[in-house]
Amino acid sequence: MSNNQFDRNDCCIFFSYHFLRNHRMDYSISIHVSLSGALFLLNTTFLLTEWGAKIELDWVCVFVAALMHYSLLCCFTWMAIEALHLYLLLIKVFNTYFKHYMIKLSLAGWGIPGIIVAVSLGMRDLKQFYGLTEMTMADTNKTNAICWITDDSYFYSLNLVYFTLIFIFNSGMLLTVASNICKMKQVSQVSSKLGQGTKGKTVRDSQRVRETCRRCLTVMGLTCLMGTTWGLAFLGSGYVNLPILYLFCILNSTQGFFIFLWICLSAKKQRKRDMEDRLTSTPAKSSAVKFD
Repeated sequence: MSNNQFDRNDCCIFFSYHFLRNHRMDYSISIHVSLSGALFLLNTTFLLTEWGAKIELDWVCVFVAALMHYSLLCCFTWMAIEALHLYLLLIKVFNTYFKHYMIKLSLAGWGIPGIIVAVSLGMRDLKQFYGLTEMTMADTNKTNAICWITDDSYFYSLNLVYFTLIFIFNSGMLLTVASNICKMKQVSQVSSKLGQGTKGKTVRDSQRVRETCRRCLTVMGLTCLMGTTWGLAFLGSGYVNLPILYLFCILNSTQGFFIFLWICLSAKKQRKRDMEDRLTSTPAKSSAVKFD
């Protein structure tokens, strides 16, 4: 169910990006689309793992397993890029310039996982890391053959370490950005109180409730956007295995939905800025960060 949800969300993101894209749009949209593309590739290859295990040609199963591992590493990498880009936009916004910014991010997002998988495939004469794997159900003795990583030590030493580093980095960025958002909200609330003067307390209370709800939704969206909900995988063992896995699937299924909302809201803001530019005939200045 969660895989179908992922695919629907990712397809919506691709179509919305195609129809809403604008040459002046923020690079954030390109990063969101790249992350959704990695998620789409991950879920598509996941659906092929059982099919590849039934094919008699060994190279097909190896290809499916390597492609799935590549897409998984791409998802982790683009989540880290999301956190880094958000930090640059909201925290470090002055005197920042990166030449060929999107090209460098794309090389990192798609290139680093490619190098890891290519090195793993190149070591097939010493050790075959990809191929047919028998998965055993936790509560039963039933097994299921899929195309995946065949060596458990390689799986945990690479994927777990890679994800742990990105999870720590994204969690730190999330806390930094969330605290900065709260500070900005507090400043805006103080300024609004000073500007209201004699306005009633009821208006201020309603505005405070709306701002609190908006703040919570923003933090929730950032949590799914940066992939910090994937940290529930650390708890997916022992007696809490089943509830944690359900929570893991539900929360990560909303990741594509929040990316879709982010793209729609960014497109709406961009159209509003373009309309203001046409009316005022002056260029809009949205941020002090410069990306080439």
